[in-house]
Amino acid sequence: QVQLVESGGGLVQPGGSLRLSCGVTGFTEHYYGIGWFRQAPRKEREGVACIESRDGRTYYLDSMKGRVTISRDNAKNSVYLQMDSLKPDDTAVYYCAANLGGCAKTGYDYWGQGTQVTVSS
Repeated sequence: QVQLVESGGGLVQPGGSLRLSCGVTGFTEHYYGIGWFRQAPRKEREGVACIESRDGRTYYLDSMKGRVTISRDNAKNSVYLQMDSLKPDDTAVYYCAANLGGCAKTGYDYWGQGTQVTVSS
């Protein structure tokens, strides 16, 4: 059974940093994408970043390029989202998700429970 568990959210001041972690277990496929998404109150969910299992290729939301970095540690079955220069508009619940066949904009097969990120002074 595939499971994704996020951690690392919390309260941070504007300009601060956070690193989110996503533990991935139960995958037997060799080719999939792990994406980070976020959903703020009264807004639609949006994709933030994604990393391919096959070659490590990464993709980012244009508005967050330069402020976020997605990475993976295969030995730990984990994917990370480093977020810097955080703004109040980054406040949201952040989810990691897995998609068979690689990164995609929609249609992810498995989702974590989410972790709250609040950027506020």
